[in-house]
Amino acid sequence: MTRPTRPPSTAAHIHTRCCIAGGGPAGMMLGLLLARAGVDVLVLEKHADFLRDFRGDTVHPSTLQVMHELGLLEAFLARPHDAVRELRAMIGDTEVVLADFSRLRAQCQFIALMPQWEFLNFLRDEAARYPSFRLLLDAEVIGVLECAGLVAGVSVMTPEGPLEVLADLVIGADGRRSVVREVAGLKVRELGAPIDVLWMRMPKAFGDPLTTGGRISAGRFLAMLNRGSYWQCAYVIRKGGIRAVRLRGLEAFRADLVAIAPLFADRVEAALASWDDVKLLSVSVDRLERWWRPGLLCIGDAAHAMSPVGGVGINLAIQDAVAAANVLAAPLADAGLSAEDLTPLLAHVERRRLFPTRLTQAVQLAVQNRVLGPVLDSSQPLAVPWPLRLMKRWPWLRSLPAYAIGVGVRPEHVHSPDHGKAP
Repeated sequence: MTRPTRPPSTAAHIHTRCCIAGGGPAGMMLGLLLARAGVDVLVLEKHADFLRDFRGDTVHPSTLQVMHELGLLEAFLARPHDAVRELRAMIGDTEVVLADFSRLRAQCQFIALMPQWEFLNFLRDEAARYPSFRLLLDAEVIGVLECAGLVAGVSVMTPEGPLEVLADLVIGADGRRSVVREVAGLKVRELGAPIDVLWMRMPKAFGDPLTTGGRISAGRFLAMLNRGSYWQCAYVIRKGGIRAVRLRGLEAFRADLVAIAPLFADRVEAALASWDDVKLLSVSVDRLERWWRPGLLCIGDAAHAMSPVGGVGINLAIQDAVAAANVLAAPLADAGLSAEDLTPLLAHVERRRLFPTRLTQAVQLAVQNRVLGPVLDSSQPLAVPWPLRLMKRWPWLRSLPAYAIGVGVRPEHVHSPDHGKAP
């Protein structure tokens, strides 16, 4: 193996076989899988910890299957979580079942709602058992290093000053606003998103329903995730509509929430004391035209930003990480292979993951444009759509959306090598 060389720099520098930019689900899972295979891997996370609210935290059966294949499922489910076996919705005054995960042929027949910091802390703790794993927090990637057309590492800003990380492979896993993909010059194809989402917490009260689901009425759509002691709520608005919502005032927004979820009438004022209690998620759906350059591969939201429809973003990111490890772990563990030798494998990872990404995004866009858009534009009472009426008549049909959401297209299975934990 020949490491890339660069002119001397005043920044401190370190070497690693693989540098992962971003400590989210994709980055941490790939870090764990590579360390498990004996690869020297460094994960860089720009924040000082993982404690950020209103991130996606639906861990689907496909991800739970990966945990099972790693022998970690029991320990993972010992972390605080809520098991969701059905998704329900109130369409006007009618309750319908959207998906029934108990009908899946899977190791886990439920979605685990787990705060993302718990998920990431778990991956960190497991990865730390391997001597070849390193995690550097408070380390923001600000650029890529190049040598003779090859991405040879990243430049990083830390509290101690600038740092250069030289690596045979850089993984961009730094999310939908990826710095890595931008500074590397990878082209992004915008697919469109007609919606934004307002996230908020609402306290639970005695007598509240127990199920996770949605509430749909003329002009309004609200998703409610049962988080034990509170509801994590997502209120859907038209793209760029936050200014109009704010101009109407907080009291009008509270009234909109109560109109679609009357159970919040006795608590909405205390829960939403100011606009600081309402967080905007600016929805984007995009995909890189090419996920890689020699020396660099993007995965997860850095390669394809997903809509919140179905809550599948985390799970697509995990699938990317598993596929990348299946292809790259053994070659990266082989010290005789150079960065140039790895380049054809990067295209292999993209080819493997492109079809499920395209299909999932196509379905999300269809739901956004043909379901959510018309709901937001409607001023008349909504009828239960015929597919949901069919699912009420034949309950086994509920397994179809459960599979699409919980397992998805071409689920990945762990085939990367395991060299065992350190004593």
